[in-house]
Amino acid sequence: MLIHGFHAVAARLKRGAQGITELYVAAGRDDPRLRDLVRLAQGAGIRPSQVDMVRLDRLAPGRRHQGVVMIAEDLLPTADLDEVLARVEKPLLLLLDGVTDPRNLGACLRVADGAGADAVIAPKDHACPLTEVAIQTASGAAESIPYVMVTNLARTIEDLQEHGVWVIGTADQAPTSLYDCAIPASVAWVLGAEGKGLRRLVRERCDALVHIPMAGQVSSLNVSVAAGVVLYETVRQTRQARAPAAS
Repeated sequence: MLIHGFHAVAARLKRGAQGITELYVAAGRDDPRLRDLVRLAQGAGIRPSQVDMVRLDRLAPGRRHQGVVMIAEDLLPTADLDEVLARVEKPLLLLLDGVTDPRNLGACLRVADGAGADAVIAPKDHACPLTEVAIQTASGAAESIPYVMVTNLARTIEDLQEHGVWVIGTADQAPTSLYDCAIPASVAWVLGAEGKGLRRLVRERCDALVHIPMAGQVSSLNVSVAAGVVLYETVRQTRQARAPAAS
């Protein structure tokens, strides 16, 4: 697997040297960002090779590698849903239904990580796996947030509900606005692919459906943008609920 760019390479190095076969950095470059990365690599027992930009461009053709390219085995952390639920008392989860574009997946992982979500969950048959493009788009989030692929998303929703997780789906036709919804601290958001939305069985399993208000001319948001909206609204509401009353 090819990993390139400072964020993705640094995130992989923080997990240690296992599976890393080569690390190439731009020869002649000497700046704080690269020095920090080299120190991180050396701390993990990796000795970077300095090569010219021509070779880096050949290793990662057409990609914005920023002068840093790593070759590693596909050893991303794995987790299953039971592990996630066992270690988190009030989980914040993102479920993706039919999101097959790797860039959308990577962007969803990145925003889920930023909002402090505990996992991103998707079905094996209607989703994108963690490809090189998804990992690169995630800018390190693929290393930090579990991506759980399940056999049946509708059944997984039922399992979450049995664990006391409130499941909310997004749908353009839903009568309730996101901003009129009281979001509990233990919640799983279900988002579908742009245009297609949620599949019928998945939609029917949700405890509630809400829509994201759209004030302009377009009718929907990209799934990663929608994920950011609902996750950060959840963070806002739950933090506000925990805040002590003003004296």
